[in-house]
Amino acid sequence: MFDQLSDQFDTVLRNLRGLGKITDANIQQTAREIRRVLLEADVNFTVARSFVERVKEKAQGTKVLKSIKPGEQFIKIIRDELVELMGAETAPINFSAKPPTVILLAGLQGSGKTTTAAKIAHFLKNQGKRPCLVAADIYRPAATHQLEILGQQISVPVFSGDQKSATRICNEGVEYGRSNNHDIVILDTAGRLHVDSSMMDEIKSIARDVQPHEILFVVDGMTGQDAVNSAAAFSKTLELTGTILTKLDGDARGGAAISISNVTQKPVKFIGVSEKMGGLEVFDPGRIVNRILGFGDVVSLVERVQQSVDENQAEMLEKKIFDNKFDLEDFRDQLKQVQKMGSLKQILGMMPGINRKMMKIFQVDDRQLVWTEAIVNSMTPAERSNPQIINGSRRQRIARGSGRTVQEINQLLKQFSQMRKMMKRLSKSNLQNQFASGKVFGIN
Repeated sequence: MFDQLSDQFDTVLRNLRGLGKITDANIQQTAREIRRVLLEADVNFTVARSFVERVKEKAQGTKVLKSIKPGEQFIKIIRDELVELMGAETAPINFSAKPPTVILLAGLQGSGKTTTAAKIAHFLKNQGKRPCLVAADIYRPAATHQLEILGQQISVPVFSGDQKSATRICNEGVEYGRSNNHDIVILDTAGRLHVDSSMMDEIKSIARDVQPHEILFVVDGMTGQDAVNSAAAFSKTLELTGTILTKLDGDARGGAAISISNVTQKPVKFIGVSEKMGGLEVFDPGRIVNRILGFGDVVSLVERVQQSVDENQAEMLEKKIFDNKFDLEDFRDQLKQVQKMGSLKQILGMMPGINRKMMKIFQVDDRQLVWTEAIVNSMTPAERSNPQIINGSRRQRIARGSGRTVQEINQLLKQFSQMRKMMKRLSKSNLQNQFASGKVFGIN
């Protein structure tokens, strides 16, 4: 996500950190570089020009503090202006005081509305809500069936109703949600072009009849300026309350994310960061900017860990490590926990100090987790508990079973052995610290 933008901003910031003082000359030079970076990222031209002018104005009027390097102050100006440009703060869902809260999704064909509808339901369900989905796309073949399958995956009911009228389906769907004690009703409507007058009349009719509390425009973030232009066109027809950018995990530029809020004057509420049901994030401008500028996003990382890690399993794992009983079975379980958190590339991108060049050196490949799990699964329970019994013939059998090479089996076993030694040292060190502090005897 935002790879190209992050790479180019990394170069700009690296040059700024070496500044001994802020002058008109380096302000102009930096402004030109930032303008080029934004335009290459497909940011709206007017938005880019306005942003650069604000940065120049702030930089020229800033008071240089003795305790902070001039370059760092300049970086802070850029960071703050980017956050402001992308909406300044998060925009939560407007929940109705009288349930159900009705959320209407609109957008172009192929923008990912159906999957996004299920992701929102999954997200709100994890917050303790009771959502239901309404399949109101009567034009795309199998659209209803797709939503029903997604609903089954997340255990959320799907209402389909009369397949001849989208407006009737939405009205009946809201009534279904109300009568079945659902506090959230999510309407998945058909994709439509803003130039198609009959389809636009239909979505206006749905909005007029249902009176949704949220009208969210779902747009493919990879389409760049087209996403911004279509959002602006839809906002003239519907009273949009916000936008959702999908497929940002495949977008290297990020121009739509930067400029869409400024152009439409509506907040971005969510972003799609993976195809998984958990691949939906609340759009937080501050966190996104920190990721783009390479500052990391520790808060989002912690939230992912909290959602993915089972506390009871964590306590059991801690005891196993302390007792030096950590085996390949436990190692496999930890791999599954990491996979739940998302791609390794995204996780590393949230860590402060990990820039794009370092990530290229790491050569992060999510398939490695799958291959490693396949190797461990090809072992017998006895081999997973006692890796030392894995001899040459066993390694060849494991290689055949997992479809990997014997060299990879050897490498995994070597790495696991080194990991166990390190854990053993850490557990001993922890015990010594507890003795030294008196915690073992309950003194503290």
